[in-house]
Amino acid sequence: MRDVLSSQAAVWLSLMQTPDEPHVVHTQIYWLLGVVLGLLVIAYVAGRLMKRYPEHSLNPAMIEQFNNRIRVWWLMSAILVAGFLLGRATTIILFGCISFWALREFITMTPTRRGDHRALFWVFFVFTPLQYVLISLSRDTYSDWFHVPHRDFYGLYSIVIPVYGLLFIPMRIAFSDDPKRFLERSAKIQVGLFICVYCLSYAPALLNLRLQTTAKDPWGDPDSHLPNAGLLFYFILIVQLGDVLQYLWSRLAGRRVIAPRINASRTWEGLLGGVTSTTLVGALLWWATPFQFWQAACMSMVVATMGFGGSLVMSAIKRDRGVADYGTLVQGHHGVLDRIDSLCFAAPVFYHLTRYFFSQVH
Repeated sequence: MRDVLSSQAAVWLSLMQTPDEPHVVHTQIYWLLGVVLGLLVIAYVAGRLMKRYPEHSLNPAMIEQFNNRIRVWWLMSAILVAGFLLGRATTIILFGCISFWALREFITMTPTRRGDHRALFWVFFVFTPLQYVLISLSRDTYSDWFHVPHRDFYGLYSIVIPVYGLLFIPMRIAFSDDPKRFLERSAKIQVGLFICVYCLSYAPALLNLRLQTTAKDPWGDPDSHLPNAGLLFYFILIVQLGDVLQYLWSRLAGRRVIAPRINASRTWEGLLGGVTSTTLVGALLWWATPFQFWQAACMSMVVATMGFGGSLVMSAIKRDRGVADYGTLVQGHHGVLDRIDSLCFAAPVFYHLTRYFFSQVH
């Protein structure tokens, strides 16, 4: 009897102690969300006030570009807040819609031939939704349906597009019996599917990870959506800050352009200053992540660097196709792909670093 009472007491003691950590983590996430929304309000007010200045004191084009960026940030924040409030499934669906929209902009950048249409049907209506369906099937859903130990579909959604999709696309185009510019047409569709769908899908895939600290302690409640949603919010925040800070450093101190025929506004000074500033900000926000201070700094540096590379690569693609922007997201601004190019290149790297160093891999 005494042994039974001792075991019961141990259970009750553990139940009394475990809720503290999730509560602290959730509070940190709400604080991060509040800080970002507060900064957006301040930036919006500042942008409205700057429009009242005389044209000779401030550059009107620069002010308009600043206000357009604020509108886009509000849109992206609304998507993330919806994910916080409506849950994991809504977040994945929203990212799936963004991928579909971005892929459409990428494909319409160059005219297609009749022989590509059936391959494009498979790309838009089979491989794109399949990628996000596999991500949405979490460990818990899989366990409930098939009564097996918890796991996710990482082994499938990590290869379905880079292996099966990239093999299927040229094969389906070949069935159309149209060899004209066959290699160019196949490669364009493959690259669009890989960047716009496969790479971006690793951002919501962060919601599947069982996060832990370097001490192998769980980061919050493993069954809760909020810790992972907070990490996703942190990732997108760092990517967007990297874009803005690199732009500001290039405008303020830019002298040596990296690739003038691709993007005349991207300078070495902007890259160095933007990555350094983003690393510092990301490190200061370590309290909202499962990372330690120096780990958050390293992750932010990698994310900022990959984001810069993504913007440069997508600019090169636009110059090659002879277009200025991929589309129109909001009035007076660029398309969806112009706003998520950094996310597409940074997402798979951030995901895999987090998966292998800060999560329980099954």
